[in-house]
Amino acid sequence: MSDERISVEATGETVGEAKWSAVRELQRRVPGLDREAISFQVVTEGERGLLGVGYTPASVIASAEAPLPGSTVGTSADAQADDPTQAGIVRGLLERTVSASGVAATVTIAEVDGELVATLVGDDLGVLIGRHGQTIDALQYLANAICHRTQGEDRIRVVVDAAGYRARRALTLDAAARAAAEQATATGHRVELEPMTAVERRIVHELLKDDPEVETSSEGAEPTRFVVVLPRRSAD
Repeated sequence: MSDERISVEATGETVGEAKWSAVRELQRRVPGLDREAISFQVVTEGERGLLGVGYTPASVIASAEAPLPGSTVGTSADAQADDPTQAGIVRGLLERTVSASGVAATVTIAEVDGELVATLVGDDLGVLIGRHGQTIDALQYLANAICHRTQGEDRIRVVVDAAGYRARRALTLDAAARAAAEQATATGHRVELEPMTAVERRIVHELLKDDPEVETSSEGAEPTRFVVVLPRRSAD
């Protein structure tokens, strides 16, 4: 008797994002489900509106064989058994994520300045980076959480990057932070930056912590929490 087939439908701005959402939902229902066992049917490819206003989302149906009661599927612990080191655990996590996303990418890992830097390399990694880096930041948080649980005090901090995204975003954040500091100093009024992830807010705080003219704080609730740059001397 064959296993029962399970299907889910998901949408996204692109077919890739829709597939990513569908895979996550299937793996939530069937923990440890192999990405290679999932097949996709594209319902609609999506269409952007005129001049970028409005859009029809892409839609896909993802299907896989659901195991019968008593059967088992692979687990993350099984995948990590061949290489239980911190680098091996991080590589396993990212390679499973890449496989689940349907994106063509490879994972390279190196220890740099006391940090374990895992870099995703490929041509189109937007799905893995996410809006303002939300997806890649989530992967980085998850990698560090797993290493904290499995490696204890022997672990080192994990940084997850993709095609140089961290460096490019750092330059953008640096420019925005400096401009906000100059504006706050010149006007004597607070300056609010755009909503950022916790990782990016931390970068801005670090950039301006030694500036004698301004101080920073974070306000708002996730996912729209933002940094405020405040002048140390208010306007007269």
